[in-house]
Amino acid sequence: MERTASLQRTTNETDISLSLAIDGEGISELNTGVPFMTHMLDLFTKHGQFNLTVAANGDTEIDGHHTTEDIGICLGQAFREALGDKRGIKRYGQAMVPMDEALAQVVVDLSNRPHFELKGEFPSPTVGNFDTELVHEFLWKFALEARINLHVIVHYGRNTHHMIEAVFKALGRALDEASTIDPRIKGVPSTKGML
Repeated sequence: MERTASLQRTTNETDISLSLAIDGEGISELNTGVPFMTHMLDLFTKHGQFNLTVAANGDTEIDGHHTTEDIGICLGQAFREALGDKRGIKRYGQAMVPMDEALAQVVVDLSNRPHFELKGEFPSPTVGNFDTELVHEFLWKFALEARINLHVIVHYGRNTHHMIEAVFKALGRALDEASTIDPRIKGVPSTKGML
């Protein structure tokens, strides 16, 4: 069974085409129009062993908000669709990733009950021309649309770029673990009988 999804989302602010393969090789083809997000999605894809293609055109002349938010929406929808009925998945995943002086932790539950928590403060309001508040916006919209429980803790760090990079690497690794098929699991890993 191929766990893949492709979608198109067009609004007055953005036009996004996205394709995701959960069981990939860490291959990305990204053109987001927001260079820092392109870098983060490349890390996410590589460390999650996904395949991801994103072509986004947005109103980046204003700022990166709408494009970043809408990519999060699209990626969440694609991830949920690609998971299918979730039969045999591990469901839970976690990763702690250091990046030089920074340490980030991501814990996920593919529960079909969306929730998001982010603990930690970024020292700088921007990385280049990317507003660091958009990390929260992206992750929250991703969790909401993927219908997952996502907890992110940035334990410490001094360099904002390093801190965010650790988050995206950990996100990829945690989702890879949670979405892995375990042959010991029959049906879905829930006493409810559904996720």
